[in-house]
Amino acid sequence: MDTDRTPVALGAGEGEALWCVGALTTVKAAGGQTAGAYALIEDLAPKGAGTPLHRHRGDDEAFYVLEGELTFWLGDAEPIRAAAGAFVHVPGGTVHAFRVDSETARYLIITTPRHGDFYRAIADPAQTRTIPPEAPMDEARIGAACAAYGIEGVGPPPGDGA
Repeated sequence: MDTDRTPVALGAGEGEALWCVGALTTVKAAGGQTAGAYALIEDLAPKGAGTPLHRHRGDDEAFYVLEGELTFWLGDAEPIRAAAGAFVHVPGGTVHAFRVDSETARYLIITTPRHGDFYRAIADPAQTRTIPPEAPMDEARIGAACAAYGIEGVGPPPGDGA
């Protein structure tokens, strides 16, 4: 494990920029920069962006909504509406999904370095620091990354239900 404890300071718009399944993903801190403690990602995503129901048993994940509104599904609980200022923690192994409900949303994802590497595995370098143009998902690439990083698909994206 990397033990680099060098301080890092990034401004707005700084960090590794990726286009990740319809979102602009900015890696603010990767595991190598935090001596393996965590990864911090900032996403800017358009309305309707989100995930199918899934779980990653070994990786906790937390979301802090900076702008916009999302809906989260966690286990068997009722859907959770999360607006700017909301925090949602997803313990490893919890079946979950989310969807962007506002025109755009900006949120932080705090997770394990391994889960941060998953985001990189399904993304491409961003051509600009904007939401990427619509493109079909590369199901084979995503499936291979899920297998490699311990992510289990459980079901399709939840319906409206909120």
